[in-house]
Amino acid sequence: MSYQPNDPYLVPRPPGPALSLPQRGVPDITQRASVLTGPVVLGREAQQAAELAQRYELLERLGVPAAANEEFDELARDMAERAGFLYGFVNLFLEEQTFVGLHQPPADSGYVIVGRTMSLDHGWCPDVMVRKKALPLHDVHASPRFSGNPVVDAVGVLSYFGAPLIHDSGVVLGTVCVIDPEKRSLSQAREIRDITINTGAQVMNRIVRAPVR
Repeated sequence: MSYQPNDPYLVPRPPGPALSLPQRGVPDITQRASVLTGPVVLGREAQQAAELAQRYELLERLGVPAAANEEFDELARDMAERAGFLYGFVNLFLEEQTFVGLHQPPADSGYVIVGRTMSLDHGWCPDVMVRKKALPLHDVHASPRFSGNPVVDAVGVLSYFGAPLIHDSGVVLGTVCVIDPEKRSLSQAREIRDITINTGAQVMNRIVRAPVR
């Protein structure tokens, strides 16, 4: 597979250290609250805005910056390797899906190299956020509901396994997931699902007990 320059969420990764995001300050929660009460934001949009504000507030309280982090990269790598997948992600749902943890093939591997952010409506992690439980897709084309997705063509994904990152307060911060250009058998699905669930627990333990800076 090759990099497609017109895909806004795919970027070429230069040789050298892993790509990192700049440390961004958490937007003022008071300003966000004023937006939530405005007449323009209604229904589902209001709910999404409220959930986003909750995530930012919780991340700020826990001292977790919404930026790439070596510890999360390591958890993504371990998850992908144990599952036997090419890509692994620790994903926070902010204005965009933000991959604070990322593992992927080397830049010279011939596989697509992804960036650290992606649109909120791309991929299958949005479904995990709504479900609030793991989503095992051993073959994304097995169901029409999950087959039509921009990531299928852009990255060539045939299998996806994801699990939510849920704080004790009930706030869903994001997901962990693995993707691969090869589908998996049903007999492998339970084991891979459990790997993602266990990694999600590790990520939340790291966030809550040892804030990442």
